[in-house]
Amino acid sequence: MQQIESIKEFGGYLNRYHHQSDSCHCQMTFSVYLPPQAAAGKVPALYWLSGLTCTDDNARVKAGAQRYAAEHGIALVFPDTSPRGDDVADEAERYDLGQGAGFYVNATQQPWAVHYQMYDYVTQELPALLEANLPLLSGVRSISGHSMGGHGALICALKNPQSYKSVSAFSPICNPVNCGWGSGCFDAYLGEDVSTWQAYDATLLVDAGARVADILIDQGTADEFYDDKQLLPENFREACEREGQPVTIRMQEGYDHSYHFIATFIGEHIAYHARALKA
Repeated sequence: MQQIESIKEFGGYLNRYHHQSDSCHCQMTFSVYLPPQAAAGKVPALYWLSGLTCTDDNARVKAGAQRYAAEHGIALVFPDTSPRGDDVADEAERYDLGQGAGFYVNATQQPWAVHYQMYDYVTQELPALLEANLPLLSGVRSISGHSMGGHGALICALKNPQSYKSVSAFSPICNPVNCGWGSGCFDAYLGEDVSTWQAYDATLLVDAGARVADILIDQGTADEFYDDKQLLPENFREACEREGQPVTIRMQEGYDHSYHFIATFIGEHIAYHARALKA
C-alpha cells in the first residue's frame, strides 16, 4: 500500500494510494479522505462506489463530500470501479463492460474471472487493508454509491448486513437482471445461467429475504437513464413493500444523473450515515 498523493482539505487529508490486489491480481488505485478528527484517533468510514466509466477520482473531485465528512468526523473511501492494466480483459468499444465497468461482482467466466473480483475486493480485501494501515475503526463502516455503484452499495449491504451500519444510493441500478446494462454485463461476467445473476440483483435479494435496517435512495426525475428503464427503482420499491424492507426513495424533481445531482444531496446522505456510524 503506497501513498502517491496527499492534498489537505477542510482540515483533513485526501490521500491516494495504490497496491497489488490479491483479489483482482493487478495493481489497484483508491483514494481515502481522512477528516481532521483522524489525527486524534480512529474514525468510522463511508465507502463510496462510483458508476460506469468512473475511477476513484470522480467522486472525490465532483461530489463535494469532504466538507461534510470533516464536519461529521468520518472517513471517505473511494475505490476504483474495476481492475485495470494492459493484461486486464477489456471491451474497448463498450463503456458498459470491462475496465471501468466491473459491476461489483465476482466474475466466473473467462476472460473476466482472472481479474474481475470486485465484490470480494470491496467487501473484504480493501476494508481489511485500510483498517490495518489507516486510523479507521474496525468494522464500523457504511456504504453508498451512484448508478452502477449504487447497485454495488445495495448488494454489498444486503448480502453483508453485519458489515455495514447503513446504506444509501443515488440513481442506483436497482434490478440489473431486467435492464440492458445489467443483463449485458452479467451474461459476460457470470454466464448464461440467469439463476446465478440473482445474487447480484438488489430487487431479487430483497425478494429472497435479504434485510438491512433501512435504505435511502435519491432518484432524479430528469435522469435520462431512469427514462430509459436502466435503473428501475419502482421494481425495488415494490419488492421492499412486499417483503417489509424499510426504504425511502425520494424522487427529486428535475434532477439528472450527474454529479450536480449528487453534490446537491450528498450532505444529507453523509448526515444519514453519520447518525448510524455513531449510534
